[in-house]
Amino acid sequence: MLSLTEKEIDLISTQLLKGMICFYQIDKKRIHHMPDDEDYYNYDLTPDEEDILDEIEENPDNYAEFTQMEPAQEHQMMQDFIDRRVKEKNLADDLVSSLTKPKANTAFKFLIEDSKYKKEWVEFRTEKYHDWIKEQVDSFNYTEE
Repeated sequence: MLSLTEKEIDLISTQLLKGMICFYQIDKKRIHHMPDDEDYYNYDLTPDEEDILDEIEENPDNYAEFTQMEPAQEHQMMQDFIDRRVKEKNLADDLVSSLTKPKANTAFKFLIEDSKYKKEWVEFRTEKYHDWIKEQVDSFNYTEE
């Protein structure tokens, strides 16, 4: 049964928010991370990363994979933040409007960065990512049973 410490959850969360994908090596209790290949088309894997991927392929039961939220989940998280935390109607309207634009994450981030809610958003997003990682641990443990 897989269980992670808060420190491990925080490390995985930080890496996922940077656009990485993480693999937890169960027998050695190590976290490996590398760019999510879907996001980095021109990225060449290092020899160490290639070795890790080969090991995962050879022994998949020894690794738990942690991925970023899907775009729809990210969108819902931003909407939840607006609904629960943003009190200024004009800013809330601008943020909701930003979510309808083609690059919603970028537009949302641009508005939040210049607001008094920046720190609160970072904390909210981190908390939601911690929950997301715990859900992935639960899912991993469920499939192992």
